[in-house]
Amino acid sequence: MTADAVVRPASSPDDRHWMRQAIELAERGWGRVHPNPLVGALVVQGDAVVGEGWHAEYGAAHAEAVALAEAGERARGATLYVSLEPCNHHGKQPPCVEGILAAGIARVVIASRDPNPVASGGLERLQAAGVRVDVGIEEAEERFLNARFHHSHSSSDRAWVAVKLAVSMDGCIADAAGSSRWLSGDAARGWVHHLRAGFGGIAVGAHTAIRDDALLTVRGDVTPRVAPMRVLFDRSGTLTGTERIFHDAASVPVLVVVGAEAAPERTTRLVDAGAMLLAAETLGEALTAMRLVGVDSLLVEGGGRLAGALLEADLVDRIYQVQCPLWLGDGIRAWQGLGQPAITTARRWRVNRYSMLSSEGDALLVLEP
Repeated sequence: MTADAVVRPASSPDDRHWMRQAIELAERGWGRVHPNPLVGALVVQGDAVVGEGWHAEYGAAHAEAVALAEAGERARGATLYVSLEPCNHHGKQPPCVEGILAAGIARVVIASRDPNPVASGGLERLQAAGVRVDVGIEEAEERFLNARFHHSHSSSDRAWVAVKLAVSMDGCIADAAGSSRWLSGDAARGWVHHLRAGFGGIAVGAHTAIRDDALLTVRGDVTPRVAPMRVLFDRSGTLTGTERIFHDAASVPVLVVVGAEAAPERTTRLVDAGAMLLAAETLGEALTAMRLVGVDSLLVEGGGRLAGALLEADLVDRIYQVQCPLWLGDGIRAWQGLGQPAITTARRWRVNRYSMLSSEGDALLVLEP
């Protein structure tokens, strides 16, 4: 790549505005396009949008092609805003770069480079053809949306991990009797089902699975193209195989992570119940093995011991914490096993997002290291 191949200009308010719209369009493909990235595109002529598109289904037309088709002849001399570098290879769809050049686009604004070496190179090809290319506009927003995709093309060999917890004002995920229903309101629970659709696996610890008798399925506004694998961390083999989650294991797979101390008779009953077994001595080993069986991202929904152990092992990439406006006193703590760090040595994460989920008072905090 030449030194001037990537132009990172001081972006204008208009550029940021249009790119944010392109990223919002990209979100519409949530749960439907993996292993492809989420991509949105806008064709802007002057101050008017003349075409828009997003990658809606795996194998379907790419965002740029949809936007250019809608724009038609109005694309000539226009600016294309696209959230990810246009592809430059023949896959299930032809190279987007060819369509951009044929449409007569004068300028292309890109949020992020494509980390996939098979698809990258679009920027250089556009520049070589005389198209002005600016990259890096709202890059952080695009990388936040496509964290799973960017991680899968990084040097890491483990699954990307997000922890989602609904937490009381005093830091509890359940009351003293172990009940967590319903800590958050209807709107927050609906949001969780939407979130689940974008992950390769949904996980809880064995005690949470037994206490909540959780199904860990996706039931909401998005039907994922591939149902997330349901993952249970059960080091000692405490699950019986009679829990509800095993009832449909033939159609929605269940993976149980066990340790060496799990007795053979216990693991046998889990296999008989339809589960797949993964033997691992550490959480890191488990996450690496999951990647090998196709679980490239994992949404961990509890409990407190599993969440704390992952955090302590530095294996958490993002936290979705739903803050609920109630107090549970001596309930079950959200983050367990973290010792007693001093303020000066305690982990301090960055709040990336904050929003109200509903009028019921549930607030969402999204944190990253």
